[in-house]
Amino acid sequence: EVQLQASGGGLVHAGGSLRLSCAVSGLIFDEYAIGWFRQAPGKEREGVSCITSRDGRTFVAAEVNQRFSMSSDKSKNTVYLQMNRLLPEDTAVYYCNAQKPYNNYWGQGTQVTVSS
Repeated sequence: EVQLQASGGGLVHAGGSLRLSCAVSGLIFDEYAIGWFRQAPGKEREGVSCITSRDGRTFVAAEVNQRFSMSSDKSKNTVYLQMNRLLPEDTAVYYCNAQKPYNNYWGQGTQVTVSS
């Protein structure tokens, strides 16, 4: 069974930091692109970042790439999203996703709330 266990969300003041973790099990880590998406109330889900586990290449959306970074620990089958200088508009449920052609898996989401 594939599982993506996201954690690390919470309530933080604007300007603060959080690190989200996504522990992946039940799949071959190196075969997948692992990503973070977020969905704010009343808005569509949007991509935030992704990493190709095999070579560690990362992509971070332009609107957050000066504040967010993504990394992975292959020994733990875990990816991380480091979020710095958080803004109220970063408030959303953050979802972990693993995908490769014909396979797409989602985690349960973790709430990030940034107060002004």
